[in-house]
Amino acid sequence: MKRTAIAGWLVALTLAGSLQAYADKAVSLPRSTPEAEGISSSAILGFVEEADQSLQSMHSFMMVRHGHVVAEGWWTPYDASTRHELYSLSKSFTSTAVGFAVSEGKLSVDDEVLKFFPGEAPAQPSANLKSMRVADLLRMQAGHEREIPISADGMTTSAFLAHPVPFKPGTRFLYNTPATFMASAIVQKVSGQTVREYLQPRLFEPLGIVDPTWDKNSQGISLGGYGLSVRTEDIAKFGQFYLQKGRWQGKQLLPASWVEAATARQTSNGSNPRSDWDQGYGYQFWRCQHNAFRGDGAFGQYCLVMPDQDAVIAITSGLKDMQAVLNLVWDRLLPAMKPNRLPKDQAAEQHLRQALQGLTLPTVKGAASAPANAGVIGKRYAIASNEQGLEALTITRSDAGGTTLTLRFQGQDRVIQCGSGSWVKGRVKFGIFPDRHVASSAAWPARDTLVAKLCFPETPYTFTLKMTFAGNDVEILPETNVAIFPMHLAKWTGRGE
Repeated sequence: MKRTAIAGWLVALTLAGSLQAYADKAVSLPRSTPEAEGISSSAILGFVEEADQSLQSMHSFMMVRHGHVVAEGWWTPYDASTRHELYSLSKSFTSTAVGFAVSEGKLSVDDEVLKFFPGEAPAQPSANLKSMRVADLLRMQAGHEREIPISADGMTTSAFLAHPVPFKPGTRFLYNTPATFMASAIVQKVSGQTVREYLQPRLFEPLGIVDPTWDKNSQGISLGGYGLSVRTEDIAKFGQFYLQKGRWQGKQLLPASWVEAATARQTSNGSNPRSDWDQGYGYQFWRCQHNAFRGDGAFGQYCLVMPDQDAVIAITSGLKDMQAVLNLVWDRLLPAMKPNRLPKDQAAEQHLRQALQGLTLPTVKGAASAPANAGVIGKRYAIASNEQGLEALTITRSDAGGTTLTLRFQGQDRVIQCGSGSWVKGRVKFGIFPDRHVASSAAWPARDTLVAKLCFPETPYTFTLKMTFAGNDVEILPETNVAIFPMHLAKWTGRGE
């Protein structure tokens, strides 16, 4: 047996083992067919096909109706067992932690924020800061004109309390991630646990959410407003938990009164009737059109709850236009949800199942290998000095017929195996990602051009490296599909040695 075949067999065996280990620990939602729960398979197929063709950056989709999963799919290289960064969808989980703390008498939403941090207040706190309450943090009405800089290193309780509060808290909506961080810090103050630890026995374990991870700041406080990673079904369970008003498997875990308050319109945030960002805001939940509500995160991480239809939709993605996928839900799925069971449609159900199982992100199109006379295979290119610390590039052919990139960053070689017309999974330290899972694809769309896509399936990000060769020179243009802040990725240039 060839070495590559053995390696592939071992990878497959390891993946199967990890999937089984996850399945053994997780508690899954019950499954059903679309028609049995009052929605046609054809309608869901239309949604999936349009999302695949027009958005081209969906990562996963799960639909729950009447408490049953009726459709689920992942775009390769994303899969069911891998956690995905939630970004601001984390905020809804932090709000839930506050709800538990309130129900246990550890705090009140009417408590003043400074009460919890007496040693970190400014020497002369303003009247507005003194009047800021927990409810103001939850409703994004802290009184700030702008956020403090958002970074794990810079987000601290003292930095938040030192930030000017020019407006009376409770009078002005400003989407404010540091305010959610303060809610997280308050839960930690009153419980002695991070929000992840605090939610473990109260939410994560009862719902069967296995091994969630939540980034912390330099003080050891969960970031609250972002940093949580869970799986797609975990998002769906969370939505179903809220749809059931805090009840799970016959037990009232979170008071229904908190769920109702958290998902109600606590404040106005706009007036556009067609924007799902102008329908009002609750306690870290957005109100939506059609009497729905949601938690959401940057680039399209969605937990969409539709009480009138008894439905939940979980989505992870790398979208630039977040309204587009919601419009697709309203146009394709909402009108197809019927109050009663539909006649069984085995052919449509099978067609939908096949489509969901065959989803994949587009790979690079082009020739699998460089033209014989290109002269680039095996050559080492020294890269001119750059901020990212890339020092050298070498391109070789892999044993499996794809392309191997060896990128030398700051004295260390990072080897990336790229599939030809497929995604090859591995691990790599690249750019902002320290030793993370990666899936890669590469091809030669032109004689002098190699394009490689590096997808990081624990995140919304895909990086594209376009390498253009001219004589003994190479120009590398890096691009990313989405970014939190506007960013310009400078091209790299190099010369063969």
